[in-house]
Formats: sequence, C-alpha cells, structure tokens
Amino acid sequence: MKYAVGVDIGGTNTRVALIDEDLNLVKRVQFSTDTTDPEATLKKVASTIESFGKEIEGVGISCPGPLDLINGYVISTPNLKEKWWGYKITDNLKEMLGGVPVYLENDANLAALAEAVAGDGKDKRFVQFLTISTGLGSGQVIDKQIYIGSHGFAHEVANAIMWRDGPSHGVILPGGIEALSSGTAITTRAQKAGLDVEHAGNVNDLAAAGNETAAEIMNDAKEYLANFIATLIAVTDPEIIILGGSVAMKIDGFVEDVENRVREKVFAPLKPYVDIRRSTLNEDSGLLGAGYLAFSKAKAE
Repeated sequence: MKYAVGVDIGGTNTRVALIDEDLNLVKRVQFSTDTTDPEATLKKVASTIESFGKEIEGVGISCPGPLDLINGYVISTPNLKEKWWGYKITDNLKEMLGGVPVYLENDANLAALAEAVAGDGKDKRFVQFLTISTGLGSGQVIDKQIYIGSHGFAHEVANAIMWRDGPSHGVILPGGIEALSSGTAITTRAQKAGLDVEHAGNVNDLAAAGNETAAEIMNDAKEYLANFIATLIAVTDPEIIILGGSVAMKIDGFVEDVENRVREKVFAPLKPYVDIRRSTLNEDSGLLGAGYLAFSKAKAE
C-alpha cells in the first residue's frame, strides 16, 4: 500500500492526515496553528508526518489564499500573520522532510479536487466547486486536474464585482461576491441593519419568520450568487457545480433555491444542463484533495 499526506493549514487549526492510495484517512492529527510563525507550524507538521512511520509519496498542503502556486507561498491572507506572507512553505517543508516532494494548493481548489475524485463529480470531466462559508472560494477541476490559469490565480473569485457600490467587508471590494453571499457577509449586513444574529442561519430563520430586512438580505445573497454561477456556466460550461461550506450545507433549501434561480438566468439550451448539488463530503474534503494531489504529482514525476 502506498501513502501520501494531506495537510490543511487554517487560521485556527492545522490538520495532518495519512492517506492511503484508496483515499482512506488512516490517521489524522490536529493542533493549533501558530499564525505568527510559519516555521513553528511546519516543524509540527514535519514531526507529525515522521510519527506516522510510513514512507510517503509526497505531501499536499491546503492553505487559504491568495497563494503563489508557482513558487509555493502565501501572498497574503487575513487568517495568517505577515511572517507567513512570502514564506516558502513547499521548499522549507521539503527540506525538513529530507527531500519528500511537497505541493501547495488553494483550499477551495483542493476541496474541488476531492469532489472530482471522491464526491458527486467523480464521474464527470468538468467539475466546478464553490464553498460558501466564512468566505467564498472557488475551484475548477478538468479531467481530475485543478485549473490554475497562467499565473496560478484562477478562481480567486472573492473580489468578483457583482453590485456597483455594494457592501464590502475586510479587503473585499464593494460589491464583491464574497461581500454579498458569504456567511460573514450575510451576518454582517444583518447586524448593521440592527438584527440580533450570530450567523447566517439566524438571518435565514428570521427571513422564514417574515422579517422583511432578513428576507431582503437572504434574497440578495442567493440572487447575486445565482448571477455569479450563471456567469461561470456561460464562461466554462461545467458538467456539475457542487456547493459546500456552512451556508450551503446547513441552511435548508439554500442550494435548491440557488439552482432554480440559475436555471432562469442561462440560455434556454443550457437549462437542462444546470446541475447544482450540495456536497456529500465532510470537512475532511480538503485533506482528501491534498492527498490525491500528492499521489497524482508523484505519479506524473
């Protein structure tokens, strides 16, 4: 049996998993991410991998972006402090592991890859994935390969402007899709409007109970997301679009409502091909994608 390692570096926790060639998670370890010191975190990753006691084909790393995928480092991210920015994650971890190949990818890209090899997209050639959670991320997989574009920035969609002079939050430009349809955006808009809510599910509950402000916010989130997805369909023509993240997974009817809206926004010949589904994978999808990436890269080399 061959093995690879998947690593998911998050703003709170880092997860490290030993994955076999059948994409089973054999072992899984979690510890707190040192958001101020990338080297300290990578040393923990390296020691965890060594504790597995297996010869591995390679390591795939999932990390929030934007990333320089060509050179293997974080460009900038609000989830990790500035010492992470520009730190050569792949080169440094490879050295710590004595030369084992290491590959870095955007977290949404790896979730998309997992959907394409182990989720509802496993029998499809063109798989589009969107995560709608704290932020809004996107990834596209073509023939089991992540599409990264000419500079590695393909599907960094958070700032895609959908609403002129619309809401913004953090570094997201006014009207960017993440500032409209992410869980953070929904919650922030509701709080600014005076609603007592803690997360997007609360806003949806108020909307269902007849609160007009909450209903408008939820309608905007779905409508602009549907506009965005319809644009993706027009540009890339995916076979399937899979939605993950807490908003898509936990809010009843969200995915179905968005799919109905998208179907009304595409040309008539495309309507039968609109296939939008809720993810069937759990929170470890990024680890599975990272493991598969390591296997596929090792095989190619």
